[in-house]
Amino acid sequence: MGVLKIAAAVGVAFVMNAAAIGAASAYDGTKCKAPGDCWEPKPGFPDKVAGSKYDPKHDPKELAKNQSAVAAMEERNKKRAEHFKKTGAFVYDVTKIP
Repeated sequence: MGVLKIAAAVGVAFVMNAAAIGAASAYDGTKCKAPGDCWEPKPGFPDKVAGSKYDPKHDPKELAKNQSAVAAMEERNKKRAEHFKKTGAFVYDVTKIP
C-alpha cells in the first residue's frame, strides 16, 4: 500500500515539473530587443535606474576605500612573492618579512 502512495507522489511531481517546463518555454518573445534579450522592467519600475529613486547613488569616498584596500592587498602580495623568490619560503604575515 505504501509503495502505491510513493509511486503516485512521484507521478504527480513529474507532471508538475513537466507543466512548469512547458510554461517556461511558452514565452513568445514579442518584446525582445534581440534574440535572447527579452529583459523588461516590472510595471512601475523605470527603464533607466540612473536618476530615479532606485539609483543607489554610491558615495565616491566609500568606493575609494575599496580601491585603497585592493592596492594595499596587491602591495602585500608583491612583498610575499619577492620574499618567496629570494628565500623559497612563503611567509603570510608581511610584518615578519625582514
